[in-house]
Amino acid sequence: MSAEVVPLPRKEPTLAPILNLTATAMNAVNATILDRMQSEIPLIPALAGHLIAGGGKRMRPMLTLAGAELVGYNGTRHHKLAAAVEFIHTATLLHDDVVDGSEQRRGKSAANIVFGNPATVLVGDFLFSRAFELMVEDGSLKVLKILSGASAIIAQGEVDQLTAQRKIETSEERYLHIIGAKTAALFAAASRIAAVVAECGAAEEQALDDYGRNLGIAFQLVDDAIDYDTGTADMGKDRGDDFREGKMTLPVILAYARGADEERRFWEDAIAGFRTEDEDFAHAVDLIRRHDAIAATRERARHFAQRACDALSIFRDGRARAAMIEAAQFAVSRGY
Repeated sequence: MSAEVVPLPRKEPTLAPILNLTATAMNAVNATILDRMQSEIPLIPALAGHLIAGGGKRMRPMLTLAGAELVGYNGTRHHKLAAAVEFIHTATLLHDDVVDGSEQRRGKSAANIVFGNPATVLVGDFLFSRAFELMVEDGSLKVLKILSGASAIIAQGEVDQLTAQRKIETSEERYLHIIGAKTAALFAAASRIAAVVAECGAAEEQALDDYGRNLGIAFQLVDDAIDYDTGTADMGKDRGDDFREGKMTLPVILAYARGADEERRFWEDAIAGFRTEDEDFAHAVDLIRRHDAIAATRERARHFAQRACDALSIFRDGRARAAMIEAAQFAVSRGY
């Protein structure tokens, strides 16, 4: 007698484990964020709150909190530092929306549309300043060096992306360098400082840095895939923004490399800014689908997510490590 073995369906990864792991600490972080975004100038909390209260996954501060759980830190220093991380991230989003001329962020009108470009830039500067105040209050020069260094790298990455914009010859190598700076640097720093406040050794610091950096690359790869994936959920921004802004993201790089001469001419015109209508975007999506560029981009994301998980192998198994691994798996399976 024989029976067919039917494997149980695999559960889709979620952020629930890391959300539950960090829930109590995140309350303290959110309280700090709310307190430090206040100002006697009413426009500042109004504009900052427009974005901060608009949701978002809070991935970066969560990495600081989860990392602290992973290494067994029992203090509270990481609460203010996680708030500093979120302020840095929020400031970069405000500046990015001005640079890109974005109309939506997190499902509603972007701050620059509601409050104007000058106010958005200046409140972004205010949040950067608040972040540095929190770092100084912590008192660790090492933490200050890590987070300030990440802030500089992010800015360089954004400038590098700007100079690569509308350049069809942008290579996959340069693209990965750009997202490693503009996105992964803060993921890495947010993770690493957890080991610093816990006074761990160099190996633990590097492992958390590697985890965050690889997770950040995977996260951005999926973001860039979602912009061309009409089968995914609403991202909270206008789909096709990257296309209309002439950004050479990996789906485009792959579709261009794999395309016939006529397809390449379309991409050259589109990235140069001559084919930006809705029907042009629809054609771009068709070409990307034809050459499996979304699937290939997600496959690369899985590679980096696996590297992130592997970096945690030096830590003992437990709730924190399992939650951080599932967060990496979620980063590549998500549709929003």
